[in-house]
Amino acid sequence: MKVFVGSPGSVSGMLLRIGQCLFAAGSIAAMVTAFGFSNFTAFCYLIASMGLQVLWSFGLACLDIYALTTKRDICSPVLVSLFVVGDWVTSTLSLAAACSSSGIVVLYSRDLKFCNDPSQLPCVRYELAAVLAFIAWFLIAISSHIMFWILASV
Repeated sequence: MKVFVGSPGSVSGMLLRIGQCLFAAGSIAAMVTAFGFSNFTAFCYLIASMGLQVLWSFGLACLDIYALTTKRDICSPVLVSLFVVGDWVTSTLSLAAACSSSGIVVLYSRDLKFCNDPSQLPCVRYELAAVLAFIAWFLIAISSHIMFWILASV
């Protein structure tokens, strides 16, 4: 089996998962601290999707830490296929949530001009949450791509 950067049980894989977890958690924190987010379905979907991403990435980061401390290889075909499916699902959900949230932000800030008055909507926090969600998705997409190639080489 080929060794890829970001493989499960490696330091780069652990850092990739921790990055996913941190950016998804940052997106949740930015959205939750903005008042009125619950009035928009897209923002609630972003929180739900990023919450799932935090759980998935944190669980796999813990698995990577376990594999590194015990020096075990966790690249069995069954585990890698589970990682592939999990990464594909969370990647798709994260991209959809980031796109829908950024669409609402663009609608309200540029088209309807609701963000000209800062007392109406906390648009900066909405924008920050969407940007952090896109960064988390980018890291998830990298991980998903790596897992696909590991599965192909197993």
